[in-house]
Amino acid sequence: MMAFNTSDLDDDDDNVMSEINMTPLVDVMLVLLIIFIITVPVINHAVKLDLPKASSAVNDLKPAHVSVSIDADGAVFWDAQPLGQAALPERLASAAMQNPQPELHLHADSQTAYQHVARFLAAAHRAGLNKVAFATDPTSP
Repeated sequence: MMAFNTSDLDDDDDNVMSEINMTPLVDVMLVLLIIFIITVPVINHAVKLDLPKASSAVNDLKPAHVSVSIDADGAVFWDAQPLGQAALPERLASAAMQNPQPELHLHADSQTAYQHVARFLAAAHRAGLNKVAFATDPTSP
């Protein structure tokens, strides 16, 4: 009679495999991801509408500008028209009421005393005008 040693075969069955092989799971997930990437753009659930056509041009409303000049003696000119010191607050208030407010382009003589410019800026601020631009001569040194 021949005897077989079965103890070696039984030892392999006792060790239970406790690790999960992740490679097939990752392969299946990648295939599903590719399928979704391909099919989602094909599925279009948009409602068909006949939308009105409109121009997409920008409405660029530039506010008007007022040219204010102050000469060396402190005389104020509103759009090249002489303006007295008493009429200045009234003219500034009427400009502040416009919608949109005009920009004030201030042309001051190089010999004008700063107090005349400061007086005009204070009057414009009191009237509610916020946009004042100083005009300069780029050719002067």
